[in-house]
Amino acid sequence: MHRLRPHAPQPLAAAVLAALNTLCAAASAQSTQPPPAQELPAVTVIGTTPLPGLGTPLRDVPANVQVFGAEIGKQRQGNVGEFLENNPTSVTVNAAQGNPYQPDISFRGFTASPLLGVPQGLSVFQDGVRINEPFGDVVNWDILPQSAIAGLQLIPGSNPVFGLNTLGGALSVITKSGSTNPGTSVEVSGGSFGRITAQFDHGGASGPMDWFTTANVSNDSGWAQHNPSHVRQLFGKVGYHAEQTSVELSLTAADNRLEGTQTIPLSFFDDRTQAYTYPDLNINEVAMLALKGSSALAPDVLLGGNAYVRRYVNDNVSSNVNDNFGEIDPVTGLPDDVQALNDRASINQSSYGLGMQLTLGQHFGAARNQLVFGASGDFGDIGFTQDEQPAQFDALRAAVPIGDFEPLTSARSTTRNLAAYVMDSLAFTPEWTLTLSGRFNHAEVSIRDRSGTAPGLNGDHGFSRFNPAVGLNFNPTTAVTAYATYNEGMRAPTAVELTCADPAAPCKLPNSFLADPPLKMIVARTVEAGARGRQGDVVWSAAVYRTDLIDDIQFVSSGGGINAGFFQNVGRTRRQGIELTAANRWGPLQLIGRYGLIDATYRTGFTENSPSNSSADANGDIRVQPGNQIPGIPMHTFRLRIDFEPSQTWSVGANMIVNSAIYSRGDENNQDVSGQVPGYMVVNLDGRYRASRNLELFARVNNLFNREYANFGILGENVFTGPNRSFDPANAQAESFRGLGAPRGAWVGLRYEWD
Repeated sequence: MHRLRPHAPQPLAAAVLAALNTLCAAASAQSTQPPPAQELPAVTVIGTTPLPGLGTPLRDVPANVQVFGAEIGKQRQGNVGEFLENNPTSVTVNAAQGNPYQPDISFRGFTASPLLGVPQGLSVFQDGVRINEPFGDVVNWDILPQSAIAGLQLIPGSNPVFGLNTLGGALSVITKSGSTNPGTSVEVSGGSFGRITAQFDHGGASGPMDWFTTANVSNDSGWAQHNPSHVRQLFGKVGYHAEQTSVELSLTAADNRLEGTQTIPLSFFDDRTQAYTYPDLNINEVAMLALKGSSALAPDVLLGGNAYVRRYVNDNVSSNVNDNFGEIDPVTGLPDDVQALNDRASINQSSYGLGMQLTLGQHFGAARNQLVFGASGDFGDIGFTQDEQPAQFDALRAAVPIGDFEPLTSARSTTRNLAAYVMDSLAFTPEWTLTLSGRFNHAEVSIRDRSGTAPGLNGDHGFSRFNPAVGLNFNPTTAVTAYATYNEGMRAPTAVELTCADPAAPCKLPNSFLADPPLKMIVARTVEAGARGRQGDVVWSAAVYRTDLIDDIQFVSSGGGINAGFFQNVGRTRRQGIELTAANRWGPLQLIGRYGLIDATYRTGFTENSPSNSSADANGDIRVQPGNQIPGIPMHTFRLRIDFEPSQTWSVGANMIVNSAIYSRGDENNQDVSGQVPGYMVVNLDGRYRASRNLELFARVNNLFNREYANFGILGENVFTGPNRSFDPANAQAESFRGLGAPRGAWVGLRYEWD
């Protein structure tokens, strides 16, 4: 296993970060938006706003934008999370949920996760619609079929134009249409872990109309015990495209049943497929209608807009150890003899939104200017319930019910996010472009108790702020661009966080709602500088950045429980680093290398309760110092992609993933003896062979060398220390629990296409 340690940066990295310190000191009160990183194939126009606009030439974008298109289908990953893990710079994925369709995806140390309670720092858009769910701002990566994706744009920094949650970046997903993807195809594949997948695509155009639809059905038994996946995904789009007007109506729907394996303690590693406890089930049902359109009012005036309605239902069942086992019940005076609790949570959510944007492309003499005005509103109405069922563990650690579900929480939450923004890009000479932008956000979160037993839940919370950005691009030649940028973004606390902020009453995730103290909104300030260019077949980019968060919100573990804790503002945190990308082609051979350094640290000290940490004091507390590394974020990441395509008949490719070590959650002071999760290297292969004009054969191998590795860690107490790992809380042991990567897997498939 390749091991890297996240200690002090190497000399070159330290020198660059020192230079960044000087730059930040000069900027002191402000930071702007991220630098553009060139991706292959080259893209000349970037969507720098969520809504339809005229687009911005890459040379004028002060951000390290990473763009992907055809390679999404070519590499044959099982889902979009796998693609993001294999390709972009500074992206990492963890297996905390134990299911391949439910990863936590982090970029520059900021996360978009499907798990309620994970602090979200990335905004995600599908054709201009923000798909962070209103409840918890989570992102359900299992909803959209990968076969519907035409392209991805990863825009780094705290770009205010993309609104809430854009602390570290925004991911824009562009879907396919019938005019760009005509024809019909059927695809079937199968292989390791009992995975069988069938996919259908059809697209076409007639006159001004076009249409596209794709459906995906996948059944997977899972590589570990008790983690099967049953995925049903559908996407359809109808479009009308005239000379001055374009309108598209799309439907996204899914019905997925996903089971996970949780993390397991180090002492269980003799059988890495076993579950700590089970069952753990997540059912997602989603339907979203989205309307997008634009109309050219004049040659350089474009009016664009969108509207959407979304219905989301989630049912979750989690098996957990009863942390109160053996304690005296104050009512009965008897010890609590219930070993396990099955926690059942349900989310019933309706949301809708709309936005309008006016883009003006003008010239002032020789200067090019693009001015954008926009406004948007996103609204959500959520019903949340949580029930608890007593259970006992059997010999295989299944939580077997011994009673009925009893209600714990019944609450309603409504959200309202209103915004107005402006952006101006002025190319006042052929070499220099100045970009100014700003967005005013107003977020409201309302919570009401529906049970009649918890009136303390009732509350109304509002958060407002204007976030600015400025960027400057210098293009000395058509082949080289340099830029610098400063920007600010914000995130409002979610209902999940607002109701779980009391250290004296820690919550479980998915958490119960409690009456707790309010939290402050998070403010992000990013400064970045970089350059990119092309010389023949060589494409390169380099960027250095720093993002400081004010009043960052973290889920702080407590009481030794794996999922127990509370949310709190922990002061300032920082993510700073370097991104380097280089690509070259030699005839049929192409190489792309991407290196990211992420130095993620706490800048404000605080105390937290982490009794499973070996350095905790007699009260179970640890002291987090400024400069301690934030858990879960590797300092070094490296991605290498190799493509060999000697003819149009066949091609092969390989991805190499290298991540350095990370610290476990609960080891925020970086002092636990087993709190560090080792780094690793994984190699994945893919290949294609076109047997005829219509028939293609493809194959994929993940984890070619069958490396045993983990990409997530959390400190907790292992209560299964008795004979044959039976329940024995009296002899519980503090251990590091790990989220494990999948072993080697191989799949083959056939794709048949016709006009």
